[in-house]
Amino acid sequence: MPSPDPIITPQDWTQPLCPALLFPSPANPLAVDVGCGKGRYLLARALRCPEMNFLGIDRMGSRMHKLSRKLVRADLHHVRLAHVEAAYAVQQLLAPDSVALFTIFFPDPWPKRRHHRRRLLCPAFLDDLVIALQQGGHLHVATDHLEYFDAIAALLATDERFRSIAPYTPPPEEMTDFEVIFTGQGKPIGRASFEKL
Repeated sequence: MPSPDPIITPQDWTQPLCPALLFPSPANPLAVDVGCGKGRYLLARALRCPEMNFLGIDRMGSRMHKLSRKLVRADLHHVRLAHVEAAYAVQQLLAPDSVALFTIFFPDPWPKRRHHRRRLLCPAFLDDLVIALQQGGHLHVATDHLEYFDAIAALLATDERFRSIAPYTPPPEEMTDFEVIFTGQGKPIGRASFEKL
């Protein structure tokens, strides 16, 4: 029986999560929001798509607890949260071919060249993401940091496991807090979407 608390505490952090222990309808497709932040997108998307299960991942505990309270108030039993590093979660907690959709919106750009190695979207992370993603599954990416966006687009353009599809553009209610701020400042947003072949 799934716990009513949206924040999950796996019995074993080295084994893939069991959907039957997390969601009332474990057979529903799973969408994973990597770096869900304050959850503006996740909350709005979950309200719009009750036929899907959602997992939000973030390393900021305070954000997780605030978002958890919002999910409880909204009675969204098909959303779970994991307070964990994104790369670890994708590698260790997601079973092969278990994810229908990954969203990675406004990841930390680590703009200084000496910090680029800390960026989430790198070849090793893509390898783990491909394992977790179902065939035909989608990846949506957005960032205001256009140099990082160019690097992401180039990385995925040369990866034969993906094909580019029309970028996902969220409706206003699904924009993340960062996107609301950046678009309000007139900053251009780089968007790209891909399908696993």
